[in-house]
Amino acid sequence: MSKNLTKPEIIRSKQDIDRIFKEGKKFSTLGMRLIVVANNLNFDRFIIIPAKHYGRAVDRNKIRRQVKEIWRNYPQRLLASMQSQTTNGRDIAVIVYPGKVFDFSLLESTVTSLLDKIN
Repeated sequence: MSKNLTKPEIIRSKQDIDRIFKEGKKFSTLGMRLIVVANNLNFDRFIIIPAKHYGRAVDRNKIRRQVKEIWRNYPQRLLASMQSQTTNGRDIAVIVYPGKVFDFSLLESTVTSLLDKIN
């Protein structure tokens, strides 16, 4: 299954990002925070934000790639229950904080547990 994130599925505008932080519902776990807010679109949009002082660019880009891979491979399982609650899509921001070293399996379980908290 090769499903890359399309351009409309990625949040890029500063106004949308500001709205997520202002109006969004926050869920946290050790080293990571998820912010969710409803949008008026028929699909979910997504952004990954490593914290400002996360470290080197290599580390920031690696964590971004890993979270995108989790999103790409497991969207039906992770988001099916979220979509059943509303017909509109959602804007989802994942913030990753420094200090916690994630291997892929730990990162996958952390993201999954955050999405389970939404329900």
